[in-house]
Amino acid sequence: MTPNPAYIQAVKESVRRSPYPQLIGMTIDELQIDSCVIGLELAERHLQPFGVVHGGVLATLIDTATFWAAFLRLPEDAGLVNVDLKLNYLKATTRGHLRAEGRCLRAGRQISYAEAHVFDEAGELVTHGTSTLMALPGKGLRLEVAKFLSD
Repeated sequence: MTPNPAYIQAVKESVRRSPYPQLIGMTIDELQIDSCVIGLELAERHLQPFGVVHGGVLATLIDTATFWAAFLRLPEDAGLVNVDLKLNYLKATTRGHLRAEGRCLRAGRQISYAEAHVFDEAGELVTHGTSTLMALPGKGLRLEVAKFLSD
């Protein structure tokens, strides 16, 4: 199963224009069946009062990377929601670029399971997490997916 490149680009563009990804500054850098890469250039707005990246930023990256790693296995009309999120903070970070790599470990029709790792720009592991995700029939992206999937 190979996704249509035009569809992948439309998904990336939809996410890029969405309010929360814009607010935090994250992007989908790669999106494939069962994997994705999320990027984030750190800024002062990502820091907590002690000058390190806020745990919520790292949780967002894990949440996002697990979500998109499982997404392309869904039927075109379905959405996806995380029903649990477990993570471990392994290293404090303060600046630079973060890369979250997501991988779907088990794709199911209703329940999927994925993991993600966040790395700093030196390639060191900052955070690891897992998520169980549930498919939501009828809650798919608001894209004109039919034109992308029929090509």
